[in-house]
Amino acid sequence: MKISLIQMHDVTKSYDSKDALRQVTLNIGANEFVVITGPSGAGKTTLLKLLYLEDRLFKGQIIIDGMNLSKIPNSLIPHLRRKIGVISQKYKLIPAKTLFENVALVLEVIGYNKRLRVNRANNILKMVGMDRKQNAYPETLSEGDQRRVAVARAVVANPKIILADEPTGNLDSESSSIIINLLKRFHTRGSTVVLATHDRELVNITGGRVFNLNQTL
Repeated sequence: MKISLIQMHDVTKSYDSKDALRQVTLNIGANEFVVITGPSGAGKTTLLKLLYLEDRLFKGQIIIDGMNLSKIPNSLIPHLRRKIGVISQKYKLIPAKTLFENVALVLEVIGYNKRLRVNRANNILKMVGMDRKQNAYPETLSEGDQRRVAVARAVVANPKIILADEPTGNLDSESSSIIINLLKRFHTRGSTVVLATHDRELVNITGGRVFNLNQTL
């Protein structure tokens, strides 16, 4: 049995007195690929935000890699987030920086030296097929290309956990395939992947364990 890397017990999150998540309990093992499904409004994005501590106000208990998120001090939040790569629905690329700079910045913040930053950023951009555009700026890219760069940025530091929120939304089949294959590749390397989607076809091709937020988990 896999060791639990992520544990959620009776987690409830409300907005304006309306529950976005209600008493969610699930365990995700180290190096698992888990797909969170459900229609729009089911709470998929909310669940990922809680795991990344974008929102700390919840009832219940969440433990990630031994860290209790309801008790974690602010000083340790950066330490937690260094374990996690996030692919959000909004790409959040920095407009004034090139694609290479957007990706390499993650490594600079963590403390990689220049040589390692250059090597890793170049390698990951090549993996997503964006190495020839590394000096371009985000506004010059198609939506699919921006998504590829967002994925590259999320995985460049080889995170322990990858959280992906509708990572293939509105993309063509080629871009979708590249992104899913990249997530599978990092899963094979040891990362735990938690992917949220309402796309049933995507659920089928990932081969991951599925949780449906329409049901009691």
